[in-house]
Amino acid sequence: MRIGELSRRSGVPVPTIKFYVRERLLPAGELTSPNQADYGPDHERRLRLIRVLLEVGGLSLAAIAEVLEAADDPEQPVIRVLGRAAEGVPPLSEGEAGPELEQAREDVAELLRRRGWQVDEGASAAESLAGVVAALRGVGHGGLVDLMDVYADAAEKVAGADLDYVMSRVAREELVEGVVVGTVLGEAMFGALRRLAHEDVSVRRYESRAAGGPLAGGGAAGA
Repeated sequence: MRIGELSRRSGVPVPTIKFYVRERLLPAGELTSPNQADYGPDHERRLRLIRVLLEVGGLSLAAIAEVLEAADDPEQPVIRVLGRAAEGVPPLSEGEAGPELEQAREDVAELLRRRGWQVDEGASAAESLAGVVAALRGVGHGGLVDLMDVYADAAEKVAGADLDYVMSRVAREELVEGVVVGTVLGEAMFGALRRLAHEDVSVRRYESRAAGGPLAGGGAAGA
């Protein structure tokens, strides 16, 4: 297909496609004349991956280049490619340096040791979690930190389901795309489900109790 068709199918403007080619994020098309080139399905798939990394994952072009380089290297183990993609996603929270953040980092490190999670030292998600822990304590809700293991139990189940989905992909680019989409949109989906569950549990516990009767369906009001 010509570059115009590639642009139409991928949703990426022609000037941007040419920029990606110049920056070696996208392989050049096969020249059919001095001013014409043909592009194939691999180019369309690579453009889709770049869009996911950029628009969904929020990665910088430099980080995208590193992820793509790892994905294109057959000597790189798949788990390392997936790790590079996940680590490229910006942290969810930034904490301010200070004793509170240092204590939170120690708490997160202890959580990882307690659960036996095999996580690279300095993982961005661990730093994000430390920032959240410090913030919770800073606003007077340190009790929520005591529920980290409960959250971790749920996170292990979700992570297992995520990886089952990701590993069902065949191409390395699809694996990388699945990791980024799962990391960003998967967390958004989990957050939305959590809010829905909050509403349901609140209704069951409090509205039914206020009504002074058993729950619909024969259940008792929660204590």
